[in-house]
Amino acid sequence: MFKFFITLCLFGVSNCYAQVNTLRVDFYHTGDAKEEIFSLDQVVIEPLAWPGAKTQVLDTLDRGKYRFIVTDSKTQKVLFTRSFSSIYGEWETTAEAKKIKRTFHESLRFPQPQSNVVITIEKRDHKFVFQRVWTTEIDPNHYLNHRESASYQPQVIAIEQNGSPTEKVDLLILGDGYTAAEMDKFTQSAKAMTEALFATSPFKQYRKHFNVWALAPVTEESGVSRPSTNTYHDSPLGVTYDAFGSERYVLTSDNRNFRRIASSAPYDFVEIIVNNDTYGGGGIFGLFSTAAANSDWANYLFIHEFGHHFAGLADEYYTSSVAYSTPQNLIEPYEPNVTALLPGQPLKWQHLAEKHSDVPTTWPKAEYETHSYQYQKIRQQLRKDNKPEAEMDKLFHQNQQIVETMFSKADNKDVIGAFEGANYSAKGYYRSELNCIMFTRTEKFCQVCQQGIVDMIKLYSQ
Repeated sequence: MFKFFITLCLFGVSNCYAQVNTLRVDFYHTGDAKEEIFSLDQVVIEPLAWPGAKTQVLDTLDRGKYRFIVTDSKTQKVLFTRSFSSIYGEWETTAEAKKIKRTFHESLRFPQPQSNVVITIEKRDHKFVFQRVWTTEIDPNHYLNHRESASYQPQVIAIEQNGSPTEKVDLLILGDGYTAAEMDKFTQSAKAMTEALFATSPFKQYRKHFNVWALAPVTEESGVSRPSTNTYHDSPLGVTYDAFGSERYVLTSDNRNFRRIASSAPYDFVEIIVNNDTYGGGGIFGLFSTAAANSDWANYLFIHEFGHHFAGLADEYYTSSVAYSTPQNLIEPYEPNVTALLPGQPLKWQHLAEKHSDVPTTWPKAEYETHSYQYQKIRQQLRKDNKPEAEMDKLFHQNQQIVETMFSKADNKDVIGAFEGANYSAKGYYRSELNCIMFTRTEKFCQVCQQGIVDMIKLYSQ
């Protein structure tokens, strides 16, 4: 009976959730470091009803590098807006983008309108102000619009249901690199990471605002690709390590297949867990996040990367290398948890800070950097020598213990202020607290990150 109810709800039968189709606009995003071009691929009617709330159609947070606006062609009324980031948006800042052009497949999803609409994509300029970069008109009722079938629906697992998808944040956990014999392993990992997420504030306090679904399309070979070790697997979602040449960065650029598989379940956000032991993950706001399900640090990876994908949080660490370049000029970041502390501007999180907190706030920065840069050299050598993952995990645990001990003695360990070192930069950018899950492999979000998460939960749930 329970399984039958799930099947009915997934296909939008009355009394489950509102009958509004989900429309998806697929497009190609082409360019390099100097220019970009958008071109329409297809308009898709997804098989399941729109999972979002009817009342929360306008994005009030604008956390991403891009945003899209859906406007009625006749009345000019704005029907829907969402900000987002993309793989292209990260790739264009890499060294490769200065040499060649590449094309990425991307998608926009929104409730199907009744008549023709204009889709506008805006991008932040060098001052982070949104400027229009592409406009196209579509007919949501055109007979050539592609209609997908929920071909993976029988495999969808309801991990947690707390209400109608139209009233809750719908999180879909996708698995990649799982064979038919490993489906129980996937389910156990999905459940364990769900519990880890909801043991962490503020998700803990807002658990009832979420539904969690899980789906792992079957693959013939266990695991996903890791090209730096000559490991290649043709997994269903195409997830791979070494994205942009970073050994720990885990992404898929197969957006078309990702969307086709994901459309068999209700979702607002997606985390892909991969059937690998090697530490790694990734998170892009509004697209997806990834985590290595079999790593000793699986729970941390799941939660940290979900912070990027779900709430648009910036990384607060700065001593490890990344594949893309940081901004040349200091501009106030649009992410809620980092600041440039520009002259004449109030502290971004002043409402949470104590009135008499020192800004900038002192912390054992030099001691931390001396240790951390040396630790990074050891880490890089372990990867270069292709040492067993157990040695890497041991190093991670040792490093975190040293850092936690160091921070426990700091004078401002419990202060909300402005601690220099964040956003991949040792100078010029600041985080709000000494430690946070977006800074080290600790277990807690700082209060500013928690507020950023709560704001997003409220945007997507009722």
